[in-house]
Amino acid sequence: MDRRNLLPIGQFSQASGLSVTALRHYDASGVLLPAFVDPVSGYRYFRRDQVRTAQSIRALRQLDIPVEEVRRLLGGGEEGLAAALRAHLRTAERRLEVQRSVVHSLLGRLTEGAEMTHRVTVRQGAAERILVRGATLDNSGLDAFLRVAYQELYAVAGRGPLTFTGPAFVRFHGVCDDENETLVEACLPFWEDGAQPTDLPEGMTVRELPETTLACTEVGGEAASFPQVLGAYDAVAEWITEHGFVFAGPARMVYRRWTGTPDHPDNRLEIARPIDEPAGGRSERTGPAAQGPPRPNG
Repeated sequence: MDRRNLLPIGQFSQASGLSVTALRHYDASGVLLPAFVDPVSGYRYFRRDQVRTAQSIRALRQLDIPVEEVRRLLGGGEEGLAAALRAHLRTAERRLEVQRSVVHSLLGRLTEGAEMTHRVTVRQGAAERILVRGATLDNSGLDAFLRVAYQELYAVAGRGPLTFTGPAFVRFHGVCDDENETLVEACLPFWEDGAQPTDLPEGMTVRELPETTLACTEVGGEAASFPQVLGAYDAVAEWITEHGFVFAGPARMVYRRWTGTPDHPDNRLEIARPIDEPAGGRSERTGPAAQGPPRPNG
């Protein structure tokens, strides 16, 4: 073989910025194969035009992209790689925004306390009949699911037409973030004595929710968008824990006012958690919650 166009592994390491150990690892994993391996010495040689590929591998690994994913991306051509990099950038920017929000939230707790930022109240939630569309997903798919789900829900409601008895809301049956999937339900409450939905599409159901007591806080504008809204969930959960209540159902995100545009200053969300008395009763609690929740109006 003509080795004039080949670089020994040491020279190639200096040109690419990858260590010799890394180059051997990428050879073994099939990410970057040498152009020639000396059958006697086992010494690896690389073509000069492989330097650019090696530099790309180094950059991808600096982005914390796993080795197996690097191999897949490099095999997809330049267009596929460019699309993957743009998607990675969006994810990284989103993660940074979440981290920034978490830091500001923690700083606020250290300097002011959660109750100074979010005022938590207790209200009585009436029994409701709701039209529901659910899906199991993580936070990356949440916005798209809710947009489609409510389009379908309102289309079915319009055929009734159903009489709404309150604002639309979302129920989260567990943690919904970038690392965890959970059942998410888009809900429309409607009058049980009026028109009823018919010919429900697959995946859409009617559900009965019992009367329940809710611990709530409201947020608006930028504070109602992700990830800032996470502070409201934390404040309600902390209040429930501190005042001795028991979590009694999925968390709710109620659309008190929604323009359809995230970060809009007119948006208002209510974050609510169903609560129940602890097994020991009220005597185990002290403080404002000891007075009990307010009675419903009317």
